[in-house]
Amino acid sequence: MDGVPEPHTGWTFLTNHARVLAAIADNHSARIRDIAAHCRLTERAVQKIIADLERDGYLSHTREGRTNTYRIDPGKVLRHPAEAGLTVAALLSLLVEDEADRATAPSEPGRPHATT
Repeated sequence: MDGVPEPHTGWTFLTNHARVLAAIADNHSARIRDIAAHCRLTERAVQKIIADLERDGYLSHTREGRTNTYRIDPGKVLRHPAEAGLTVAALLSLLVEDEADRATAPSEPGRPHATT
């Protein structure tokens, strides 16, 4: 089926909620279809995640014609007790920085590499 992301097995460091939030931070008027493709999720999964984020106050949207424009509350504190005091803005700054680094990483000499 076209447009359905490949399934992923195993665990990951980021939740799908964090991925969707980062995709929206990158483009506040992104379509659900585009967010789903970027995050390798189904459109239905992205719709549910957006509903979760809106319900808990991390995200809101306004309808402009046929387009949704999303607004993230950067001051909202992360939910898990281990991240007490950390804000959405702090999380997104790490994810956005990572995205920029990923584009330039192979050509950067002296960049530390993970070892096993």
